[in-house]
Amino acid sequence: MTTAASKADSCNNLALRKAARYLGATYDKALAPVGLRATQFSILQQLSVHEEMTITALADVIAMDRTTMASNLKPLAREGLVTVETSKADRRARIVTITPEGLARMKAALPLWNEVQTRFEERFGAEDAARLRGFLEAVLGTGFEPWAE
Repeated sequence: MTTAASKADSCNNLALRKAARYLGATYDKALAPVGLRATQFSILQQLSVHEEMTITALADVIAMDRTTMASNLKPLAREGLVTVETSKADRRARIVTITPEGLARMKAALPLWNEVQTRFEERFGAEDAARLRGFLEAVLGTGFEPWAE
């Protein structure tokens, strides 16, 4: 018979969220000197690669719902790190572009991110970290997308 305690101990969601909070706080603390949170850094990093994206495409790449992405973009836009403008091709779409200031902030944050990334991989193991990223990526391939329902 399954007890409530054993169910709690085997909860995939709780285990993932605990690890995410732990790692998220570690990355947030490391990036604080440049005034970024880990999610903001990830957004700027994606935009530095793609230059511009629709809010929807950016949300998809980061596995975030569009509304939450739009909320995360507001402080970045206020600080002049990104611009959010209506698409000329599709007036319903909003295009996000990294600014020169955003690129400079992301580049300033990169050594801090690299340091915490390296420390984590040294303690957790580089091969285990790579496997963990693979497992987490596989979770995204399960087709379970609650925000899309």
